[in-house]
Amino acid sequence: MKAKNKRQSKESRLGRFRKRFVKKVRANKLSFSVYVLMGAITVSVIVLTAVRRQFESTFTACISLILFLLPTFVEESFRIKLPTALEIVAVLFVFCANILGEIGAYYTRFPFWDDMLHYTSGFIFAAFGFALVDIFNRHRDFDFHLSPLFLSIVALCFSVTVGALWELFEFGADLLLHTDMQKDTVITQIYSAELNPNGQAPVSIPHITETVIKTADGAVYTLQGYLDIGLFDSMKDLLVDLAGALLFCIIGYFYTSNSAKGRIAKQFVPRVEGELFVHEDAKQL
Repeated sequence: MKAKNKRQSKESRLGRFRKRFVKKVRANKLSFSVYVLMGAITVSVIVLTAVRRQFESTFTACISLILFLLPTFVEESFRIKLPTALEIVAVLFVFCANILGEIGAYYTRFPFWDDMLHYTSGFIFAAFGFALVDIFNRHRDFDFHLSPLFLSIVALCFSVTVGALWELFEFGADLLLHTDMQKDTVITQIYSAELNPNGQAPVSIPHITETVIKTADGAVYTLQGYLDIGLFDSMKDLLVDLAGALLFCIIGYFYTSNSAKGRIAKQFVPRVEGELFVHEDAKQL
């Protein structure tokens, strides 16, 4: 009996999720157009890569279809209303990262592609962190309230933490699976205390024109400079994540403060909904 009730409850949740997704998409022509276009292209990629037996790309495209539903899942699970603009940015981010970036090799074709996506991800995760903390701000069962400044700071920390965890994942994949997720960078100047036999002061080596790498089996590799293994890439990604998160936190701060509630901010700041939540003004009464 319990198993039957549990199955019925699960089916009802899936039904509510499906109805909410369909209703939401149909209610907004722009969202509908984006979902249809991205979904149609992704399905075409799935078919094409499957026919070519590129099953890794097929799997990536299938994951993308699932991730397209993530905004609706967040809304249903946390009772958050995502603005249309933020939802479209999230869907386009998944498409640009997986379909164009991974399958279309845009990461190697366009040097700015990775930076653009990290900037966008910093913005998106700051928005989700902002909304999740705002749940506690507005929940009836919590005697808890953060000022707009601290709310923005927490959202910033949430986004940067997600970015740092992703960089740790890339490091782990490179170390254990021998991938190259942390892209190497060729530089022409280094500072290293390892090269100073007399102390801890770093030795500066400028104007590096060539590095020769020799292996035990006799292989020789020559670089026009010095090879930095992942550090520059990781630090650059974290800085770009921070920049994207800062942009959203500025928007979120002015949205939640009493000084400004502009139209632009409303397009990107998630809102809580439902009977369990109250407006800030009502909570103070």
